[in-house]
Amino acid sequence: MKKRLFIRILISYCAVILLVAAIVAVLFSRQIRLIETKQIEEGLLHTARLVSLHPFDEIRSNIRLLAQEAGARVTIIDAGGGVLADSRGDVSQMEIHLNRPEVEEARLRGSGKSVRRSSTLRDDEMYVALAVRNDKGIKGYVRMSRSLREVEDSVQRMYGFLYRTIGFALLPTLLLALVFTRKIFQPIREIRDYTQAIRRGDLSGTLLVKASDELGQLAEAINYLVEEYREKILLAHQEKGKLEAALASMVEGVVVLDSQGRIESSNRGIESILDRRSSEIHGRSILEAFMSADLQRALERFRRERKPVLEEIRLSGKQPNIVDVNISDIQGLPAGEEKTLLVFHDVTRLKKLEQMRTDFVANVTHEIRTPLTAIIGFLQTLLAGALDDRETARKFLRTIAGNAERLSRLVDDLLTLSSIELNETNLKLEPLSVDALIRTVLPMVESSAAEKKIALDTIISGAVPGILADRDRAVQVLMNVLHNAVKFTPEEGRVTLFCREDGAKDWVVLEVEDTGIGIPSQDIPRLGERFYRVDKARSRELGGTGLGLSIVKHLMASHGGKMEIASILGKGTTVSLFFKRA
Repeated sequence: MKKRLFIRILISYCAVILLVAAIVAVLFSRQIRLIETKQIEEGLLHTARLVSLHPFDEIRSNIRLLAQEAGARVTIIDAGGGVLADSRGDVSQMEIHLNRPEVEEARLRGSGKSVRRSSTLRDDEMYVALAVRNDKGIKGYVRMSRSLREVEDSVQRMYGFLYRTIGFALLPTLLLALVFTRKIFQPIREIRDYTQAIRRGDLSGTLLVKASDELGQLAEAINYLVEEYREKILLAHQEKGKLEAALASMVEGVVVLDSQGRIESSNRGIESILDRRSSEIHGRSILEAFMSADLQRALERFRRERKPVLEEIRLSGKQPNIVDVNISDIQGLPAGEEKTLLVFHDVTRLKKLEQMRTDFVANVTHEIRTPLTAIIGFLQTLLAGALDDRETARKFLRTIAGNAERLSRLVDDLLTLSSIELNETNLKLEPLSVDALIRTVLPMVESSAAEKKIALDTIISGAVPGILADRDRAVQVLMNVLHNAVKFTPEEGRVTLFCREDGAKDWVVLEVEDTGIGIPSQDIPRLGERFYRVDKARSRELGGTGLGLSIVKHLMASHGGKMEIASILGKGTTVSLFFKRA
């Protein structure tokens, strides 16, 4: 600390000296430039008047002698701006000088001046031009110029003197800084040590400073403040610890805004909601951190009404969330330090479950209503008298039986899917031969394939190892996929079952490829959802429940595998089943 304090005092003294020197240098250099420039200007103008008294021919022939006697460059310019003679430059290489500032001013006022860099001599020069007149008007111009290096030389000499003065002043400055530093360092060090002890939480002891000046008064004030707030500081630490522990254990996200509307603090709950660290949002506004216009509007409504606000907000991001946000004031703060508390409760999962329940009830109701309506309609027709017509009655009873079977399949599929989702399906995983699995499943779909004249082929690539699966569930999975392939393949089509090994990831892959109607690319990600059909009318016509692929998807996940679907509309579909290798 002593070294830092010494350097600060030293820099302060040096800064004052340098500032004064800089001000003096600026003022003196400006004045010197003005005086020197004025003298050069007056001398050039006087010389130009003397030279203009001679005829141009005489001036041209003696121009170098005149320039030497005047100590300046002499240029003779005709009325059109052409250079007739120049004491330094080559006249043939010079351009028209009528547009030079000093020449234009001389044409208008009789004499003119300017300071600029000479394009011929590559140097800053003072130019003075004088118009030479006769009875017909302006005959030409006499221009005198002189380098301004003399001015800069005078300024540089002044700077040299100033630098030497500053150098002599630095030594006493260092001595003064050292004396003052030693005098004030001791009480400052005592105050520093005492306040650092308080910062570490050590509130014991009293600050003793042997000084009667402002530092002594400061020590007395610190002792008074420490004694006054010792208990309050301890209480604040205790309350802060309790509050931090409570916030850290909360599942809800908590955000505190300062009086400027910036995020001052937050808890871990908000990190899971935003999928970002708290440090990334601290110091930002609500709109910058959450990127939600609805949340910003809710906050603005709270600021207008100054009443607690409870609102449901949808947050966008990598994983969109739906949250209930409660906005309120933090009470008990001093005036001018208003802070706002926002508590976020993530209800995304509840909303999804609610939507799933609503969709499930709507789908099940719709799926049950269709066969029930048909059954009731045909029964009423039979009871109304159609029973007497045996052929019609038999046709109606077959339709009733078909719809009853459809209801039975729907109930069975729902029970199966429910048991899988509730993890009530006990899988007996064992090594299972792929060849035996195929021989078990194929006869179950051969009759339906034969009715539509669909060719069933099996292609096995080499010696495929066994799979780790539950025998009954594996049969159910493969049968559902093959049944779908046959159902959605037109007559005289082809369904091919491929079997291969993916050695890179220890998978055994069963692929069912058909030449059916195909599936639009936008519908493929939704296959596997309950009751989702690409062509609802065609699926109901073929007797589908919309649960087959959903059951396959869940059973494959229960086996630790997966299902992938690839399709080209109008050409066919390939369903790939990935089983773990035994």
